[in-house]
Amino acid sequence: MAMWVFGYGSLLWKPGFDVAESVIGRLPGYARSFCMRSIHHRGSVERPGLVLALDADTGTACDGMALRVAPGTEEATLAYLRERELVSSAYVEKTLDVQLEDGRTVAALVYVIDAEHDQYCGGLPLEEQAQIISGAVGGMGPNTEYLFNTAAHLSQIGLHDPSLAWLHDRVKTLCA
Repeated sequence: MAMWVFGYGSLLWKPGFDVAESVIGRLPGYARSFCMRSIHHRGSVERPGLVLALDADTGTACDGMALRVAPGTEEATLAYLRERELVSSAYVEKTLDVQLEDGRTVAALVYVIDAEHDQYCGGLPLEEQAQIISGAVGGMGPNTEYLFNTAAHLSQIGLHDPSLAWLHDRVKTLCA
């Protein structure tokens, strides 16, 4: 049985594992948003950044990329993803159905935010998000890089996220 992973943020541009197939997909019941404070990768404890997470939101869906893991690398990929995504326990690992653009539905590994975790910050106004992102830096680099790469890759695959587009433009202005 194939292993699939749903990418909606940095997994779009830096999966970190061998991908055998990439297909645009939709995850119902979740919205992509900058609702997780980053104290490791894109910020620090002193100055947290923001990273994208999937926030449960009935009646909506997140468009992203379903990534089929190269056969024979499933175990190593799972270990890698757990080390990368579960660093602070703010994400919860789930297997959820993703509807692929080509009509298939696959069970995919998905990392969603734990709304009870202290890094959860859902509902921040976009301007506040822009202010945070424009100045935060973490172990993986500037928070701006994360935003700009994600926005660019969504655009490259033909997906439009109005909030991300607004944040991209606003943060560019703030950093100019």
